[in-house]
Amino acid sequence: MKLRVGVIFGGRSGEHEIAVRSAQTVIEQIDKSKYDVVPIAISQDGRWLSPSESLALLPGETRAAIDSDLSLLENDDIALVGDTARRGLTTFKEGGAGLVPLDVIFPVLHGTFGEDGTIQGLLEMADLPYVGCGVLASSCGMDKAVMKILFRDAGLPICKHIWFLRNEFETNPAAVTAQVGKQIGYPCFVKPANLGSSVGVSKAVDISSLKDAIALAAEYDRKIIVEEALDMREIECAVLGNDDPKASRPGEYLIRDQAKAFLDYTEKYSGTGNNEFVVPAPVSQELAAKIQKMAVTAFKAVDGSGLARVDFFLRNDTGELLVNEINTMPGLTDASGYPKMWAGTGKEFSVVIDELIELALERHEDKSRNKTSR
Repeated sequence: MKLRVGVIFGGRSGEHEIAVRSAQTVIEQIDKSKYDVVPIAISQDGRWLSPSESLALLPGETRAAIDSDLSLLENDDIALVGDTARRGLTTFKEGGAGLVPLDVIFPVLHGTFGEDGTIQGLLEMADLPYVGCGVLASSCGMDKAVMKILFRDAGLPICKHIWFLRNEFETNPAAVTAQVGKQIGYPCFVKPANLGSSVGVSKAVDISSLKDAIALAAEYDRKIIVEEALDMREIECAVLGNDDPKASRPGEYLIRDQAKAFLDYTEKYSGTGNNEFVVPAPVSQELAAKIQKMAVTAFKAVDGSGLARVDFFLRNDTGELLVNEINTMPGLTDASGYPKMWAGTGKEFSVVIDELIELALERHEDKSRNKTSR
């Protein structure tokens, strides 16, 4: 009997569009002989859409790839049900008739309200197995400031950085910019602490551009982080597993036009042709092994499970390898590094999806061993 997989996508985030594209890849690549897919979209204003409404947000070729029992998609709505025997999240027709329970959830949500522990907490309350990291790992992995504290405590090298609140900048911008100039210097990168896909990220080269960069980041988050700009290469590594995670071969974006060396949102996802993601990254076998080991250490530092992508800086001046950040629900689009790194390691994405669902069920079963009463 096939498992019913609820693919939740979209979401209230600046990364909504990337989440839709990631869901397309998952739906197209998932093994249809094993799974019935039930698409569940969350609009940008936070509305949960019915499976039929969710289908309409996907392109034709993706809709055609869904080979589920049509009754799953014709139901009018979805809801959390208090009876855990139904495993919480169900589809249903108006009036509550025809409840159809879902077996496992694949939350293909990036950024706030999806990758930050919020949806994970909801699914934990619903007693549903779900793909990816749990509440703690998701929330810590989303907050770049907290993440770096955990990396430091795990003995991982990181770049110089500071963070502050949006309110601090709005109240006393001179003090904040002076602190950045003193502790970080120019050039530097300014980022929302809780976002990804390079949304809201910009480079500052002086105090004027710093103020503009902070104002941009502040549109997306109340916490802003500023990191030193390094002469470096950016290398990535994919991680897959629960208690015994494995790392892929590293990958790297090769930039053709060095005048546009910063990979912003447009460079990453709009197909400008200025970059190419290659696997394996052109590094020595010794360095590749070090990257893989550090990626697993970073994954364990946040108590990761399921999947993550760990991003590194390789300094050109000193050769030092630094851990930059971890993404607990990395991009899964056709342009994303995570599927490409596993493909370059000999594991096609359909196999990765299968393993992720198995890991979700394994983690849920393991957590069910915990006593909830004395």
